[in-house]
Amino acid sequence: MKEIFLIRHGETDYNKKGIVQGRGVNPSLNEKGRSQADSFFQKYQNEPFEIVYTSTLQRAIESVQSFIDLKIPHEKFSELDEIGWGDFEGREVDNYFHSEFKRIIGEWKSGNLYVKTSNGESPLELQEKHNRFIKVLQSRPQKKILVCMHGRAMRILLCTLLNKSLCEMDEFPHYNLSLYRVQFDGTEFKLTAFNDLTHLHVEV
Repeated sequence: MKEIFLIRHGETDYNKKGIVQGRGVNPSLNEKGRSQADSFFQKYQNEPFEIVYTSTLQRAIESVQSFIDLKIPHEKFSELDEIGWGDFEGREVDNYFHSEFKRIIGEWKSGNLYVKTSNGESPLELQEKHNRFIKVLQSRPQKKILVCMHGRAMRILLCTLLNKSLCEMDEFPHYNLSLYRVQFDGTEFKLTAFNDLTHLHVEV
């Protein structure tokens, strides 16, 4: 039995200011994000994690740096990077982005999963990368695993792990440093904790 702790990175100033990040923007955590990461570490530092997987982006790595400092093996996978938002990356969320974002999310919910922003990435393209990571996850011997990645990508990964349609990705809400827990019995993945924020002492 494998147990995977799957978390989103902590807050960045881009999150706070409403600037689109995606895979092409690479800020560090802000003070609140570092505090969120510390709160998660304080609660789960005694979990016997055997390996830490992160995206290649700084905000994900910094969110689990305290675990890495414990000398737990750490590997970075570009397959865990955030979905590419293309021409919107690095821009403030304005009315045009809200309109375009709403349109694209509507397309995805309707099953048009090849749709993407200009120069961006579609859910199907990202899922193909996730499938490569999942094969690695299944093939490795480690049983207790910590994974830190990004909001939209996490929704897509959860759908893939749980054998759900990507049309259902918005059924998995997230918050900076929110936690999902998933078990793998060698055959299928099962969700055991849903958007857990107890370590942050906030209500949803």
